[in-house]
Amino acid sequence: QVQLVESGGGLVQPGGSLRLSCAASGGIFSIYAMAWYRQAPGKPRELVARISRDGITNYADFVNDRFTISRDNAKNTVSLQMNSLKPEDTAVYYCNQDRGYQHYWGQGTQVTVSS
Repeated sequence: QVQLVESGGGLVQPGGSLRLSCAASGGIFSIYAMAWYRQAPGKPRELVARISRDGITNYADFVNDRFTISRDNAKNTVSLQMNSLKPEDTAVYYCNQDRGYQHYWGQGTQVTVSS
C-alpha cells in the first residue's frame, strides 16, 4: 500500500521560504516520477513541479526559478524548496507519485503566504 506523507507547510511572510517534504512508503520509490501539486480555494489542482525517476525536473511557468524539487531515493523522500514566496502561492500542496497507470496522493499540507 502506497502512503505519501507531506510535512513542512505553514504560515510565511511574502518573500519568505519554506521547504516541503514528502515521505513515501510502499513500492519501489526510485522507479517512479514524483511531483508536487497545489490547490487554492475555488481553483483546480495544478502541477507545481515534477521530477522523473532519472532526476529530470519540470516546473510550472508560475514558478519562475523560485522553487526547486529534489528527491532522495535512499530516504524515499521528495522535497520542494520554495523561495520568494508570494501571497498567490497560498494553497494546499500535495505530493504525488506517478505510476503511469495510477497516481497516488498525500493528504496535503497548507502553505499560507501572508503578512
